[in-house]
Amino acid sequence: MGSKEQMVTGAADPVQIVSRRMIKPPSDSEEAVNIHLTPWDLRLITVDYIQKGILLLKPPAGGVGERLVNTLASSFGRALGKFYPFAGRLVVEHHDGATVAVVLQCTGEGAEFIHAVAPGVAVADIVGSIHIPSVVWSLFPLNHVLGADAATESLPVLSAQVTELADGVFIGMSMNHSVGDGTAFWEFFKTWSEINRGGVDLREVSTLAPVHQRFFVDTSPVPICLPFSKLEDVVRRFERPMVQECFFTFSAANIQKLKARANSETAATVAISSLQALLAHVWRAVSRARRLPQGQETSHSLLIGCRGRVKGIPQGYMGNAVVFGKASSTVGEILHKGLGWTAWQLNRAVASFDEAAMADWLDRWTREPDFVYAGGKSFGGAAVATGSSPRFDVFGNNFGWGKPVAVRSGSGNKMDGKVTVFEGGERGGSMSLEVCIAPDALQRLVADEEFMNAVSL
Repeated sequence: MGSKEQMVTGAADPVQIVSRRMIKPPSDSEEAVNIHLTPWDLRLITVDYIQKGILLLKPPAGGVGERLVNTLASSFGRALGKFYPFAGRLVVEHHDGATVAVVLQCTGEGAEFIHAVAPGVAVADIVGSIHIPSVVWSLFPLNHVLGADAATESLPVLSAQVTELADGVFIGMSMNHSVGDGTAFWEFFKTWSEINRGGVDLREVSTLAPVHQRFFVDTSPVPICLPFSKLEDVVRRFERPMVQECFFTFSAANIQKLKARANSETAATVAISSLQALLAHVWRAVSRARRLPQGQETSHSLLIGCRGRVKGIPQGYMGNAVVFGKASSTVGEILHKGLGWTAWQLNRAVASFDEAAMADWLDRWTREPDFVYAGGKSFGGAAVATGSSPRFDVFGNNFGWGKPVAVRSGSGNKMDGKVTVFEGGERGGSMSLEVCIAPDALQRLVADEEFMNAVSL
């Protein structure tokens, strides 16, 4: 069923791997079909796995150790019955003309499940400071693994790690980004927690019915063949920059103040959202902290969801369904024209979404593919890129002994300027930002009074 192991990286590592096992979905749920990947899926095969996880207090006495882990492994397997492609494997198909296609084969081989222990790490070590300790990255599996690696090395597309801490439990999960986006990730997580909490039948789970069939425009070939003789030619590996992270939480009241201020500084016809106001606040603060020249161009990239915006993509769609929006200006403009003007640039980036242009891009991509490379996001340390969403029900993931204490992400795609947004722990409109930038800039950011005045925790 599994294998016992010693420490992963030596005696100094505070996280020890106890066992690994491959969890298969129930046999009646396996479907031996191929899922062909879309341009949205394929362009992300060159980035790290999505890595997110929740921190929980330790269950009551008797619910820890092997008993806890076996229960979680069982519910994990049952959740795979609803999300059976996550137990499959990415496979490279070679086609005529020295081209390759990547297919998600629903073989039911299983998703990885890891049991780890970190007896010297306490809950307070993780949440006791706005500075995120380096041990957090060790709470996730498949660190620095690219999506393409899963196809060339036959790795699982989904892996979960349950780490028992001194006084808590961390449940971290890594999912191949070419298989699904944040919505797919958290829908699986929510299904897993609900099954574990209530022992419910899959038919009774309240999460969306997953739609695994992919969306293609009418002119798209299926499968999409990439103009490479081998998949490895798509991959670029960059030197990982020296970065540090902080976790900032903003109360609903403070966010409403930012929103009101931003809207008061813009035209009456423009409606700045809470998220746009908050992201404008961090964009300006990061630019100050970086001490960039006034004439330096800076940009803020953010994700625009297509579920509900594009006909043919239902809410339960489990493939990637996001497009990139980008706002650009000079540093001087966002610093001197104010919060409202900066938020307006983000508002315009979202409003510029055009379904016809999106369809044209999807069609063109099949002939002229381009890929996302995490190493290209920093642009000389002047860019900000926001991922995830405050709409994800992170704190609804109660596995049966209480709601999460905190949420954190792993090392995946951590570049200078990466901002990850979550719902806040108090919910009700609160939000949290995980900000990853160069160490000297981060030191100045936490000393920035204007920025920190809006931080509640």
